[in-house]
Amino acid sequence: METIRKRTTGWVVLETLRNYGIDTVFGIPGTHNLELYRPLTHLGIHAVTTRHEQGAGYGSDGWSLQTGLPGVVITTSGPGLLNALSAAATSFAESRPMIILSPGVALGAEFADVGTLHETKDQISAAQAIVEWGRRVTTAEEAVQAVHDAFELFRTGRPRPVYIEIPLDVLESETELADALTAAHPVPEPQPVDAAAVAEAAQLLRDAQNPAILAGGGSRGARAGIQALAERLGAPVVTTSNAKGVIDEFHPLSLGANLRLDAARNVAKTADVLLVVGSKLGEADLWVDALEAEGKVVRIDILESQINKNQDATVGLVGDAEVALDALLNEIPAGEKPSRVDVAAVLEAVRAESLELDRENAELGRAIAEALPEDVILSTDSSKIAYWGLLNELRVRKPNSVQYMATYATLGYGLPAALGARVADSTRPSVAVIGDGALMFALQEFITAVEQQLDVTVIVVDNGGYAEIKGNEEQVGIAPIGVDLAQPDWPALINAFGGTGVGITELQELRGAVDAAVSAGGLQLIHVPFSVIE
Repeated sequence: METIRKRTTGWVVLETLRNYGIDTVFGIPGTHNLELYRPLTHLGIHAVTTRHEQGAGYGSDGWSLQTGLPGVVITTSGPGLLNALSAAATSFAESRPMIILSPGVALGAEFADVGTLHETKDQISAAQAIVEWGRRVTTAEEAVQAVHDAFELFRTGRPRPVYIEIPLDVLESETELADALTAAHPVPEPQPVDAAAVAEAAQLLRDAQNPAILAGGGSRGARAGIQALAERLGAPVVTTSNAKGVIDEFHPLSLGANLRLDAARNVAKTADVLLVVGSKLGEADLWVDALEAEGKVVRIDILESQINKNQDATVGLVGDAEVALDALLNEIPAGEKPSRVDVAAVLEAVRAESLELDRENAELGRAIAEALPEDVILSTDSSKIAYWGLLNELRVRKPNSVQYMATYATLGYGLPAALGARVADSTRPSVAVIGDGALMFALQEFITAVEQQLDVTVIVVDNGGYAEIKGNEEQVGIAPIGVDLAQPDWPALINAFGGTGVGITELQELRGAVDAAVSAGGLQLIHVPFSVIE
């Protein structure tokens, strides 16, 4: 049946998104959001129906990381929106762009408490408490303007999720809104960085005897500038997890995404001049309360409010990271300097430290890293195998090759993020490595992968439940409670969803299992019991 074309508010909102390049949305159709789905086929927008709105949010994040566009999530009112808010909180904590669209109660029906379908006490306030900004619009013009404002934020400010609530009567109303009003706004020219601050920062960097660079998530669009400046200064580069791959991790100046480990973090801490690019230097990235840099600190950030956050700056450059780095490069002579830091020795110390902290996960992480395809897009959860193992062991060449959320540290992210990555980029293998406890948060998305005909391999590391929390309990004198969990027959489970599952019993079987899974395509699961490393 052909869709009846009604140019409603929902239609012009999706038309505006399409004009900005959005060709995929994630969500679940519902009684109240039908006008957000009506135009999708006509506009050439692919709808990915997840089996939980949290999965829609995480799937959109994986898609966003690979496309550079904001993930778009369509929910229904009430429970649909509230289910998606954990994903919104993840995007907020990790500074990633997301647009959530949801219907709301009709104009004049706010706070009525009369028992309407999906009625929620104060839906807009619930969302506003989580996202960068949330708006309840009252006209088609306001709804379209909210989309434009969202893209302005993503292009010129700190990218974070936004929420647009469209009252049901407004959503379903037809509009005569001119096509010109739904056209994408041109990309604004980036603002120049203060010249005096650039000159002062460049002088510090030119005079530095032992410089270092610390790159955070805000540096992901400035890869060329990071590498060029590192080479000119002879400065080793250590990154946060969100900036992993912003400099090729096989580059001789790369210390990897090992900021959490003392050996790498101390290079930044003891530098006579430290350049921090796009990082708030939070505890979740550092694994200590504060960096406490001993030398001069130059910070680059899109927001002035971040320049002295968690670490005072000697000089602050407020602006886009790529623009600021280009300005510094114009002030620093071309050529390459050798580093005074023995990068190879630091990486050996990082490896030793990782083994000392958690030998089993470090060794298993190395085995998995060695088994993964070179051009993999890896998605993972806040699982021990990730933060105690794989993130330290895997080296990647490109930014956004590892999809993770160090600050919000959620469970249930890895699988839907891997699906979103594969939807966005079908040329690179998409692999999720997840602990058994975390994977149970997102089992329903197995069927999404099958339905969308996605090639995704899931490696589930089974340590019998919540092993990290079990260790926490033991440390404070609590007998293990609620942490030793029953396990399904993982290969049989994935087979029931229409995928293919295998289990390994020896670590040396892993590489062959990964090769076979990636080559076969479709939904694949490899069950790795923790006993293979014990």
